[in-house]
Amino acid sequence: MSDIQGLGTISSMVNGPLASREDAVIRQSASSTVDAKIEKSAKDFESILLGSWMSQAEQSFGSLPGADEDDDADSGKEQFQGIAMQSLGSSMTASGGIGIAAMISKQLHKAEDARAASAAKGAALPSK
Repeated sequence: MSDIQGLGTISSMVNGPLASREDAVIRQSASSTVDAKIEKSAKDFESILLGSWMSQAEQSFGSLPGADEDDDADSGKEQFQGIAMQSLGSSMTASGGIGIAAMISKQLHKAEDARAASAAKGAALPSK
């Protein structure tokens, strides 16, 4: 029986450091995936917000008072302008934007770090 117990000890010694390294690699991979998702979400949000603002500004200031209404009668005009404004918002965000994505990203990273810390603390507590 002592031989079997000895094998169990050897097995835990071998698997212990390997398992912790493997867990660290998995956590790092998961962390980088979460970071990438946060960055993409923040940039997508800023892009959509800027596109919406640009679209509203274009609708407000895009026509001149007293202008001929026939020029605005094109049925596809609104669709193309919407696409153009979303593209403009995406381009603005890709070139640095106005800082909204950075603020959102910072706050989401803080929240994720706090969640990960509390999860690690909960995992470190001994089970009863």
